[in-house]
Amino acid sequence: MTRIPKTLFAIGLAVGLTLAGGGCESRTEKTDGGGVILTITEWDGRPAIIGVNGNVLVQIDQITLSNVPKIPGGATSQLMNVEVESYEVTFTRAGNGTRIPTPYVAGAGGFVPVNGTDTFFNLPLMSLDQLENPPLSDLLFENGGVDTETGLQRITLNVRIRFFGRTLSGDEVQSNTVTWTIDFVS
Repeated sequence: MTRIPKTLFAIGLAVGLTLAGGGCESRTEKTDGGGVILTITEWDGRPAIIGVNGNVLVQIDQITLSNVPKIPGGATSQLMNVEVESYEVTFTRAGNGTRIPTPYVAGAGGFVPVNGTDTFFNLPLMSLDQLENPPLSDLLFENGGVDTETGLQRITLNVRIRFFGRTLSGDEVQSNTVTWTIDFVS
């Protein structure tokens, strides 16, 4: 009878356990968001121009999320329904300048059934703090009404929004990103 050296046996055992553990792991849970795609399908009332002086609410009037199965016509279950937990709004400069507001992240209590939709109304895109800090605060009358970086009375930002949630089975999902441009003026 041939004896296998202890180190070779230990390596073989470790490889075997790793393969066995990997075989039990579901790739669906790791990669496909529970078999559904969360998509922003409609958005209305996107602000195009915002005057920063006065009490300003930067919001989108209406935005709709759809939850569709990744395999059209495939089997679905209630475990594929999505609880929307939060959304994120990020900014980049569309014109001159480099300074941008910090990202805005907020909770979003919503529920999108598989093969269904959920609509959010008057969703904030920024906090008042973001309007009261650079670069947008430069445009306030009391601060001169001019972007100190560019010398312009306008800051043009690309606005990007996306949503995050979980299926009822616990799989993380995120929506596509929708982008549009807003001009902030003094």
